[in-house]
Amino acid sequence: MAKLRKAVAWRRLERPYTRKSKYRAKQFVRAFPHIKIVKFEHGDKKKDYGLHLQLIAKDNLQVRHQAMESVRITVNRHLERNIGKNQYFFRLRIYPHHVLRENPLAAGAGADRMSTGMKKSFGKAVGAAAQVRTGKVICEAFVQKDALEKAKTAISKGSKKLAGSYRVLVEEHTGNVEQTV
Repeated sequence: MAKLRKAVAWRRLERPYTRKSKYRAKQFVRAFPHIKIVKFEHGDKKKDYGLHLQLIAKDNLQVRHQAMESVRITVNRHLERNIGKNQYFFRLRIYPHHVLRENPLAAGAGADRMSTGMKKSFGKAVGAAAQVRTGKVICEAFVQKDALEKAKTAISKGSKKLAGSYRVLVEEHTGNVEQTV
């Protein structure tokens, strides 16, 4: 498997993954890569919680599915260890729809016979990313009022796994989690 490129290679927003061509057969991406995100929701959905914490993006950027999985693991682990298994609800709010493509160019001796250069440069699908605009909610957590500081720490630890800058918004929440989307 190829080495994973740095996030700076994919951070900037791109045109959506479709391709315009005068030939109909070349107007789509043939394969969508496997997404590494295991679950999007954790915790107890049926409880009533007092607080609603949100991680909100300050910039327009793309977030790769590996980074989203890393955020999910970090936040969930911290909440589970410090608050308790059924004392919170955590949800990842973005989905990686955008296909990341790469046109690998061979370098070195014999490279002229291996690659086609820019002749067919649409590229192979190498990953997926979510296109995030300013103000979009990346993830959210519902907790009781006594666990506010621990939940803030968990969300801020998760934001360190992502490129770009984020802010944590804390709101009062009444009612059931299932009513909030």
